[in-house]
Amino acid sequence: MPATAAIRTTRSVRTARRRGLVAAAALPLLIGALASCGYGSQAGKDEPQPAGAVGEKLSAPEVRIGYFPNLTHATALVGLQEGLIQKELGGTTIKTQAFNAGPSEIEALNGGSLDIGFIGPSPAINGYVKSKGSNLRIISGSASGGVKLVVNPAKIKTLDDLKGKRIATPQKGNTQDVAFLNWISEKGWSVDPESGKGDVSVVRTDNKVTPDAFKQGSIDGAWVPEPTASKLVSDGGAVLLDETTLWPDKKFVITNIIVSQKFLKEHPDVVEAVLAGTVKTNAWINANPDQAKASANAKLAADSGKPLDAAIIDPAWPGIATTDDPLAATLKTQSEWAVKAKLIEQPDLTGIYDLTLLNKVLKAAGKPEVSDAGLGAK
Repeated sequence: MPATAAIRTTRSVRTARRRGLVAAAALPLLIGALASCGYGSQAGKDEPQPAGAVGEKLSAPEVRIGYFPNLTHATALVGLQEGLIQKELGGTTIKTQAFNAGPSEIEALNGGSLDIGFIGPSPAINGYVKSKGSNLRIISGSASGGVKLVVNPAKIKTLDDLKGKRIATPQKGNTQDVAFLNWISEKGWSVDPESGKGDVSVVRTDNKVTPDAFKQGSIDGAWVPEPTASKLVSDGGAVLLDETTLWPDKKFVITNIIVSQKFLKEHPDVVEAVLAGTVKTNAWINANPDQAKASANAKLAADSGKPLDAAIIDPAWPGIATTDDPLAATLKTQSEWAVKAKLIEQPDLTGIYDLTLLNKVLKAAGKPEVSDAGLGAK
């Protein structure tokens, strides 16, 4: 093939890729034409694009991203499934790792095997405090809401009926555990935060185990995130309280995006690209809720081997709001609750946030900047 023809072919393919206009049926012909001109083979349709195929490689060849296979991590699920984050990274590839608990994700970040993570506020606070502010920064919000108190309606009909009952939370000191202990305190009841014993028995139970424990009657209810809450409802439970009703404007942070301070310092361009991807993902989720729900479920199926039943995901999805705003004031409140429950000592959270790159991305997208509630890095 003449050189000018090869150049025209290359340019046309690149343009078509950017605009998403190349039909699947035409791909073999285009790939064959490029190969015959000495450009080499292309990745298969289910494989990641090779370095430089979607854009220039950034300062790191890869970025390692952690998340939970929970609907409250919808930004991660959809952003990864739809390739919206990878698109912003260009030739820098994503390596993912799914976690089931916040402490293990914090350990991975501390140990250098993770760069960026989606995580709840309590693990982020604990990780920041235990490292004396040296290991992480919160760089964006991700989700609000998606937490409910579900009970056995045969045993519990009103909130006052919780006294003397066994109620599960996912883990001692996790975000839902702290919220429930605070709610109990505001009722004037007492519970030992270490053992969970008191006027209400707080049973720390892994979300994977909670539905079986509920069906067997070993717990009377649970204060849990989605999709566990809707799973309990499908098993005969009833929603007694939606945590959003306890918060001003019905908003509270359930998932943040954190980054290793070392990675942020060495690769700010990569972090900015990830944030550009999450901002676009959240916009796409909010504009296309049904498609986004299906996308999140497809990612859950890919991770676990099985999608959520419609009876679970359909009622769970509307209760979760994806957001770029970290809702920093609510994290501050959650920290105060943990102190009041004697789960942690009074922390100095100054510097836990660095929203510089997020606000840069938001400004470029014509969106309003967000606040760190006075807890930003100085």
